[in-house]
Amino acid sequence: MSRLTAVASGPYAPPVPTRELTAVSADGARLHVEVHGPDEAPAVILAHGWTCSTAFWAAQIRDLAVDHRVVAYDQRGHGRSPHSAACGTDALADDLEAVLKATLAPGEKAVVAGHSMGGMTVMAAAERPGFREHAAAVLLCSTGSSRLVAESTVVPLRAGRLRTWLTKHILGSRAPLGPVTPLARKILQYGTMGPGSAPHMVEACARIVHACPTKVRHAWSQVLDLLDLDHGVRELRVPTAVVVGTADRLTPPVHAAALVAALPNCVGLTELPGIGHMTPIEAPELVTARIRELVTTYATIKEGA
Repeated sequence: MSRLTAVASGPYAPPVPTRELTAVSADGARLHVEVHGPDEAPAVILAHGWTCSTAFWAAQIRDLAVDHRVVAYDQRGHGRSPHSAACGTDALADDLEAVLKATLAPGEKAVVAGHSMGGMTVMAAAERPGFREHAAAVLLCSTGSSRLVAESTVVPLRAGRLRTWLTKHILGSRAPLGPVTPLARKILQYGTMGPGSAPHMVEACARIVHACPTKVRHAWSQVLDLLDLDHGVRELRVPTAVVVGTADRLTPPVHAAALVAALPNCVGLTELPGIGHMTPIEAPELVTARIRELVTTYATIKEGA
């Protein structure tokens, strides 16, 4: 993804990384990785969600990189990571392990924050040796482990077969999103953001989401439709905090409640009134503060620093 598809100024303009590298996943997929901030600082890993990119975390990167080493990567097929035929939760877990190996020293611990599909990536990797070696704590933002389509309230109908069928076909549409127009911004805000989201927040989200290739958006929608990571939640043993917006239509608060009930080591649920699915953009200071709290409480500085 060209940076021209993201906003060019303000808090959501993607910061220039200290360095860039390519992590190679188990199946050979190449992942674009950005590193921000001082090398000797405590590490934070950021995994974005479906149809997004590293640009999604611009506000968190800008704040945290002052005194943290922040690693953000593009999920396969998203941003500047090439599309791969392999789509699935195992691939997501492989990719996260590859990024951790490429950016952290052996035994080094980091706070791992995942939004939406990024949170699902963390759940998928919960049992992986590479994840357990490096994860000090986790932040799950606006995410769920199963029944994503059935629980979504994007379609304003009573829960049931009709709503599930309509939701599946809307989220899995092969239609291109097209340019970012006023109508497109209104549609995106309704489906993914709270009603009070500021125009510059909506603009940032729209530019990021519309940059995702149609074939990538469709391919990963099929994975999310069949998602079942309930077992992964129960294996996520590191301290884990959960954040959800009360106006989230894609992963409503029912998912956060289920995560809190199933997590072996939940260290808090933060509900953000009136906030939608795009919590890191809609409530940047609150999400960043939660990451900082986890780093302060659980993360360690790289040995030898």
